[in-house]
Amino acid sequence: MTWYTALVLAVAAERLAELAVARRHTRWSLARGGTEAGREHYPAMVALHTGLLAGCLAEVALTGRPFPPLLGWTMAAVVLAAQALRWWCIRTLGHRWNTRVIVVPGLPLVTGGPYRWLRHPNYVAVAAEGLALPLVHGAWMTATVFTLLNAALMVVRVRCEDGALARMPEAQVRV
Repeated sequence: MTWYTALVLAVAAERLAELAVARRHTRWSLARGGTEAGREHYPAMVALHTGLLAGCLAEVALTGRPFPPLLGWTMAAVVLAAQALRWWCIRTLGHRWNTRVIVVPGLPLVTGGPYRWLRHPNYVAVAAEGLALPLVHGAWMTATVFTLLNAALMVVRVRCEDGALARMPEAQVRV
């Protein structure tokens, strides 16, 4: 389980790096007149993602489940693919990417990168990682609970984000 702990801690470190990027991007967006939507659901999102990481480690430690090689290595590949997709989203959105929903007036909607094919590719990465990370070491209860709670949260989040984007001026063009 030592290597699995290292994997979960690496994902946690990646989350901290995301938060640092998000803080910088928040300052950038607010300085340009950006407005935030969805503040009320943000703490639940933070708690859910923290719970995912803790649940992965706790379930494996408490149940003593062995590493399932075929499932484990397959899910590890999904975790890595989810990270690649997430950072592709971050790179594509640039200063606009954030863990919060902040819309800067006057900026065109981004439709390049993974946004060319998916409306919310970052949420695909979140869902994939939330299912796969626990399953790397057979933590199916954590995978199930996270997936169900995340699905409910994503309904709220996507509505919030789509609503914020819909309030952008009609004159903006897609890039």
